[in-house]
Amino acid sequence: MGYPRRRAHPRRGALLPAMAALLLLFLAVSLLSIAISAPPLADRHPGISRRSLRHPPTSRWTTRDLWGSELASNFYGCSHSSRKFLAFLKSCRFQCCHATRSIFAYCYKWRSESAENRGEIVDAVVAARILNATLVVPKLDQTSFWKDSSNFSEIFDIDWFISFLAKDVKIIKEPPQKGGKAVRPYKMRIPRKCTPQCYLKRVLPALLKKHALRLTKYDYRLSNKLDTDLQKLRCRVNYHALRFTDPIQELGKRLIQRMREKSRYFIALHLRFESDMLAFSGCYYGGGEKERRDLGAIRKRWKTLHTSNPEKGRRQGRCPLTPEEVGLLLRALGYGSDVHIYAASGEIYGGEETLAPLKALFPNYHTKESLSRKDELTPFLAHSSRMAAIDFIVCDGSDAFVTNNNGNMAKILAGRRRYFGHRRTIRPNAKQLYHLFTNRGNMSWDKFSSQVRKVQKGFIGDPMEVKPGRGEFHAYPAACICEKTDENKSNPGSNQEIVNRTGIRKAIGEPAYPVYTDEEADGSDTEDDPTGTGEEVVITEDDPAAGEEMVTEDDPTVTEEVIDTEAEADDGSSVRQEGSELEEILSD
Repeated sequence: MGYPRRRAHPRRGALLPAMAALLLLFLAVSLLSIAISAPPLADRHPGISRRSLRHPPTSRWTTRDLWGSELASNFYGCSHSSRKFLAFLKSCRFQCCHATRSIFAYCYKWRSESAENRGEIVDAVVAARILNATLVVPKLDQTSFWKDSSNFSEIFDIDWFISFLAKDVKIIKEPPQKGGKAVRPYKMRIPRKCTPQCYLKRVLPALLKKHALRLTKYDYRLSNKLDTDLQKLRCRVNYHALRFTDPIQELGKRLIQRMREKSRYFIALHLRFESDMLAFSGCYYGGGEKERRDLGAIRKRWKTLHTSNPEKGRRQGRCPLTPEEVGLLLRALGYGSDVHIYAASGEIYGGEETLAPLKALFPNYHTKESLSRKDELTPFLAHSSRMAAIDFIVCDGSDAFVTNNNGNMAKILAGRRRYFGHRRTIRPNAKQLYHLFTNRGNMSWDKFSSQVRKVQKGFIGDPMEVKPGRGEFHAYPAACICEKTDENKSNPGSNQEIVNRTGIRKAIGEPAYPVYTDEEADGSDTEDDPTGTGEEVVITEDDPAAGEEMVTEDDPTVTEEVIDTEAEADDGSSVRQEGSELEEILSD
């Protein structure tokens, strides 16, 4: 007798379609979540394939890493002068000498974004200190291409500037009087990166003879490497004495508040992508024949600007990042698309079409124009210096500051943000990023972002990320940054000597970074000196430009063009002079 045939379970056949449906639903949800978290296809750079951005941007940084460094709390800005430095001002020699000689600094506006002229004003104060001279409030250029009529007192709080530095340098608002008339200064062209010894050896004799000197176009006329007290004076001027006027400060703080109302954290982006700057860089940005024609026409303004190799310039890191590349950099570092960005910029070449990829990656994009009411911004619109000052304040008050070009304003802000707590400051390692952006289509997003984070290490504003003695001082004010210890956390201004946790004896208030004097400095300050021997090549005993030809009577009717001609003759080569000045236009 055979066994009866087992009947099939009545539910088994019905379960199979249900399980398949659940599996398909799970796969659909998974794919949808990946699509939402990954950068949208429209955001991707044309060179990045769909496959390369299959995975969402990831980052090993925590939220704290994105907006600051855990090590930042161990450091603080310290710019107090030593007792010896203060005592010098009180001496009879200083009181007798500085009253009989004055210097006038003429600060040139390279472009609107750096119209604050902070670096030049800072160095003018230090030069006055070296020479024991009275400083007449620096005059800001009003005749350059930017045609900004703003004077010192319309940008900076002039009374605060004079009073804050009273213990360091005597500063007066107007030229001194002699016989009831204002003293007429004699103009003098200072060699680039002149050391204190250079000032005492070559400038001081002229000052003693003429009693008043006008330092024309006072840019990069002081050495980067100075002794500690003079470096700290630079910091007191830059970070404390130079305070914007109340109207500028009020609007700047108002914009910061409006950004914070939109989001807890925000990024400030200094975006240098104006047509004239791109033309001078000689780089190519993918705009085809129209771009070559447009920028080529602008390049003709500079007679000494030779044809350059765009690809070589990009390999060397001399080309500013495009707005799209900035967006990819930030996403690779871990900033999400919901982050709000404040953009400080001039008129972007290509307009909205150029900005579109960046705005696709970061839709929350703001400017001072979009945040301000018309009546708030109108008083500043005709003055590029004051507009730049507003941007400066918002950039300084941001949680993270980013730039697409390591120019002067970026350097000043980087140093300031280090001094006031090492706030996150991202400057592109353009030379290394070039290779990543070139090959980004051949790697996954995870690999691309990992490599970006790797090459940006040392370029994000962390403490001690730069080798001691390296870097431009305004970007890395090493002499003005001190390290906290258990003993001085409650009294960071103390100068007593203590022993830190490592057992190393150090003076509280002395810099955590080693400070180099001019004699100990590396060759970074002699880049204009082909022999690398320093000051003696810049200006020597037999240099005819150091004698009477270098100091000429100032004629108030002399135009800026005449001054330029004399400066070029002093340097011995008009071509070399224009070339060096054009370099600074790019560096802004």
